[in-house]
Amino acid sequence: MSKFPAFTLAGIICGASIALAAVSLPASAAAPSAETPRLTRTVVMSGLQNPWDIAFTPDGVMLFTEKCRGVSARLADGKVVRLFGISGSALVAPDVFCQGQSGVHGIAVDPDFAKGKRDIYVFMTSNLRTPATNRVVRLTLNADATSVSRRSDIIEDIAFKQLPNGVGGAGSHSGGAVRFGPDGFLWVTSGDNHNATLPQDLKRIGGKVLRVNRDGTAAPGNNTPAGGDPRIFTYGHRNVQGITFRPAGQPNAGQPFTAEHGPNHSDEVTPLVAGGNAGWDPQKRPNLRCPDDYCGYAGDPTTMPMTDTQRFPEAMRPSWVHNGSGRGMSAALFVGGDAWKAWSGRLLVSLMGGQRIVALQLDASGMTVADATVKLPATRTRALVQGPDGNLYTANDDGEIWRVVPD
Repeated sequence: MSKFPAFTLAGIICGASIALAAVSLPASAAAPSAETPRLTRTVVMSGLQNPWDIAFTPDGVMLFTEKCRGVSARLADGKVVRLFGISGSALVAPDVFCQGQSGVHGIAVDPDFAKGKRDIYVFMTSNLRTPATNRVVRLTLNADATSVSRRSDIIEDIAFKQLPNGVGGAGSHSGGAVRFGPDGFLWVTSGDNHNATLPQDLKRIGGKVLRVNRDGTAAPGNNTPAGGDPRIFTYGHRNVQGITFRPAGQPNAGQPFTAEHGPNHSDEVTPLVAGGNAGWDPQKRPNLRCPDDYCGYAGDPTTMPMTDTQRFPEAMRPSWVHNGSGRGMSAALFVGGDAWKAWSGRLLVSLMGGQRIVALQLDASGMTVADATVKLPATRTRALVQGPDGNLYTANDDGEIWRVVPD
């Protein structure tokens, strides 16, 4: 299994110029403060319908997605424009729909946006094919951020759960995070659809982390196992909803980390390596009763592990496993900058069931050595993004977007 691809400092700096690259601001060269930052929260927007993700253009336009509506922009003057999605959008997508956990999810801004490449990338569920699929579309934002054009569907075949089964409804486990890495490539996460064979199937791209060029073709250096879809960077995933990258100034800068939503146990944060297997294989478990042959909810950390090192001895090891109360991991972000004091360079993850955000301190190898709860009001947080102003922006299931300022 190879290491992750090398990432240049120039690429990291380029990725950090936009919030939705999910690359934190580089840590200060000075010794970090030992003081925990005090946080001030402001509700920036409310009354939204299932807000899912946030992105910023370099000039400060805030883009956000709503699962069942589409993509909107909040302009500098506070005006909100619906850009893409259902009826009422500047560009209507007749094929977009939401069902269960699926709909319009992640959004990312092109790293060269400030150089005139005004493209944005959106993960969405579409009925253009039969059966329906999840896909990633590229759109071009106009000069005043009031409309989009030139839709191009760059990935069309991400697995979508068509029908309910014994473990859940249609539209379950689609993943849906999209982020540009500091390497300049687009990273996309997908889920297992409650399909027992999908995570370990290298011919299909559900239960995977993809790494692609801006046209959706496979990026170089994925190290996909022989015979697999070359867009696959890692496989054997359950439902990755967060992906972020270790910042400059840390060991293995640029390495991707995923936040993965476990079943009735074992949410996991995992540092990825090219071609790696995350070890999720919810099929054919001895002594477990598995509805519709899906064993994912039938056992415990021993009988149905998230990372099965018995079946896959070379599986990637998680950095942090959460087996306590309040599981349901979603977003992830390395936060950075002097204002964040002792937390600059730490990894934030959201636990939706626990309605809290946790800050993880990593060692040089990427393993978690300490964790602390972020002191904010309880809510189910879907998105964690650092804005151009260095502040944290979050979206939650109460229909709000918050600005969190460290003091």
